[in-house]
Amino acid sequence: MALAERRPSLLALADERRRFQRVTVNLLGRYMLTDRREYPCQVVDMSPGGLAMIAPVSGHVGERVVAYVDHVGRLEGVVTRVFATGFAMTFSATARKRDKLAAQLTWLANRHILDLPEDRRHGRFVPKTPVTQVVMPNGLNVSCRIIDASLSGVAVASDQRPAVGALVTVGKIQGRVVRHLDEGFAIEFTRLQHPDFIEDGLRP
Repeated sequence: MALAERRPSLLALADERRRFQRVTVNLLGRYMLTDRREYPCQVVDMSPGGLAMIAPVSGHVGERVVAYVDHVGRLEGVVTRVFATGFAMTFSATARKRDKLAAQLTWLANRHILDLPEDRRHGRFVPKTPVTQVVMPNGLNVSCRIIDASLSGVAVASDQRPAVGALVTVGKIQGRVVRHLDEGFAIEFTRLQHPDFIEDGLRP
């Protein structure tokens, strides 16, 4: 009887370990430590419960971290390990958020296998929330209207026109200006977006 009662908990533990398996990634982002200064980073591996990043400032074990990662969004947690080129952190999340992260990581891990095209052959659409903010190269936040979007880029209406090639952030997604339009400009994302999460990423 005791063995029968134990089996479900062992299976649950095994399932939890599978869900928290780390995936090798290459995602850009930024983060803040307790000094509230913002630093750039590169996430090199990640699970639904933690990540490791290359970072210029590591903080100390137990220090609070708020990270904003491409494709993933905002993550809040603490530093758990410090190494020469950066640090590892764990983050707290609801079960729904962890499931969403697991889906994103699965897609990122299999993207090369699926051979998804990194170009503009994706169907375009207008998001349900077409108003967003674009962070310009000078750091200025500008409200813009999304003309249309795809998994690889977005066109926005704005009287501002950054130089072609300029790095900008639209919503939470980083990209480069590729051309000017009559009513604004077009941005190509630095990484192909997941179809299930692109609308969240475009929101300010």
